[in-house]
Amino acid sequence: MSTLRREFESLRQNGITKVGLPRIGDPSVIPLWFGEGDLPTPAFIREAAKGALDDGLTFYNHPAGRPDLRAAIKDYLDRLYGIELDLGRVVVPGSTMLGISMAARMTLGSGDHGLIVSPNWPNIDRAFQMTGATFDFVRQRIEPQGWRLELDDLFAAARPKTKALFLNSPCNPTGWVMPADEQQRLLDFCRGRGIVIIADEVYHRNVFDGDVAPSFLSIAEPDDPLIVVNGFSKAFAMTGWRLGWMVIPTGYGEQMTALSECSNTGAPPFIQMAGITALTQGESFVRELRERYRAGRQMVMQMLAPHPRVELSEPAGAFYAFPRVRGLRSSLDFVQGLLAEKNVGLAPGFTFGPGNEDHFRLCFAQSHERLETALSRLRDYLEDYDFD
Repeated sequence: MSTLRREFESLRQNGITKVGLPRIGDPSVIPLWFGEGDLPTPAFIREAAKGALDDGLTFYNHPAGRPDLRAAIKDYLDRLYGIELDLGRVVVPGSTMLGISMAARMTLGSGDHGLIVSPNWPNIDRAFQMTGATFDFVRQRIEPQGWRLELDDLFAAARPKTKALFLNSPCNPTGWVMPADEQQRLLDFCRGRGIVIIADEVYHRNVFDGDVAPSFLSIAEPDDPLIVVNGFSKAFAMTGWRLGWMVIPTGYGEQMTALSECSNTGAPPFIQMAGITALTQGESFVRELRERYRAGRQMVMQMLAPHPRVELSEPAGAFYAFPRVRGLRSSLDFVQGLLAEKNVGLAPGFTFGPGNEDHFRLCFAQSHERLETALSRLRDYLEDYDFD
């Protein structure tokens, strides 16, 4: 008889890694399955980490993050959103995903209920699952002008035991960006119900209208039921560095330090030094990435959207296309076949929550030549695929 928790025993590998891991690193594959581009972290950030290593920054440091990095994050957020953030609310636990897991543990337990706005990155429901809470998905609606969240759907799904709500804007995988007025309506609702919003804003600079996506930080009070999670991976091409931050309600600094200490003991100091450099010197690179992603989005809309079996609205943010394929019964079969026959890696739609079996996700954060080749192979595969 097993002595391990049932929540752990029922964990399963998500669909992205199920497809990608057997051939990760294979040079013959064009990998559009994971949420990263093909540009390495820029040299000025890498050099900062090397310099920190040479300076001997290899010891433990503060579990809530180096004071100089936390100050740099505060200054960055203040500048972006025109706010004056309390430094004590900024925590650097490690990766953004670790921050989401910690936020789930801070807000949910056995007997509680959570909500997840979907389609969503599959690691989110696994983080909720491990708390022992129950949870439901509230699916965005797809319309000709793009994906959107109907707030009344969300309000109707809330229960007396609902304690936490997760949403990601800009959204992986749909590209939906939540407007500021809808953020205000949602915050007002959650204030009244005592529901904590866990807002994943890691794609905050990956928007195509303006310089930054709307943030709950622009409208929230310091003691609001809000945890904002963000990081360096998407804005600064630092996916492998595993460095992110959290902004928590005021008054919980000691508890967050303790939780970080027993979760990760803090992020490596030389990586934190690279984070400071990214925030203070990285604006031109952020703009460069945005234009690269804009070109990728345009190519996807030109080459894939016109296909008679494809329904695809232009994403407003992030760097993914999440098309529906008419007549598709198994997204896993589709992407595994594409990988085997055409050496193009996509993520299967089923793994992004209920109702997405006829979708797949494609990351267009790639070079022009690489993306054009992948899309040409994908179109050929669509023509030959057996939909019967």
